[in-house]
Amino acid sequence: MKEIVLDTETTGLSVRDGHRIVEIGCIEIDNLIPTKNIFHCYLNPERKVSEKAFEVHGYSDEFLSDKKKFNEIADEFLDFIRDKKIIIHNAEFDISHLNNELYLAGKPKIKKEDTIDTLDIARNKFPGSGISLDALCKRFRIDNSKREKHTALIDCELLAKVYINLLDQKEPKLNFSNSNEKISLEESGIKKDYSKKIIYPSPDELKDHKEFLKKDLKKNFF
Repeated sequence: MKEIVLDTETTGLSVRDGHRIVEIGCIEIDNLIPTKNIFHCYLNPERKVSEKAFEVHGYSDEFLSDKKKFNEIADEFLDFIRDKKIIIHNAEFDISHLNNELYLAGKPKIKKEDTIDTLDIARNKFPGSGISLDALCKRFRIDNSKREKHTALIDCELLAKVYINLLDQKEPKLNFSNSNEKISLEESGIKKDYSKKIIYPSPDELKDHKEFLKKDLKKNFF
């Protein structure tokens, strides 16, 4: 099953304050194994980056000024995520910004049921513990030393590893499911006769056995 691990960086916290997306990173995983398919872009948000957001990701207004606008990459982005579950850490934040951008571009929004929030999984699995991406990397001993700043693609790489660990899929699971498939020895190329052979005692052996039982029973019980 193919899924998309996604992260965004923005000009600020809330779309209600007019904040926009400045970076989108997506990594495709197939049965929890990362493929070589990625989607990554920087975006011109058509507004200034807040000071707090700049401290988080380090993308300046000058750096973003010549980048594409969201409506120019919207179709390519939607094609990449189409018909796949989207894995996000704190999905409410990213989806609110993505759906705002999609609305402004006149494109269909992402449905909540198409997302999986690793923050919710971690909250249920480790109640009362730290569940930030950094905290989960520490818990699962995932090297996050490259994460000097919050960048979408690096965060996606880390989140993919965290997601696999959250699902307890670090090691392959044995399949104990019932199967109706039966392979005969003939089909497998092995020809052996496993039928039971019944060996009957000879008359002399039966006679000796009866004599033994008489003596043994008399000695032990009489």
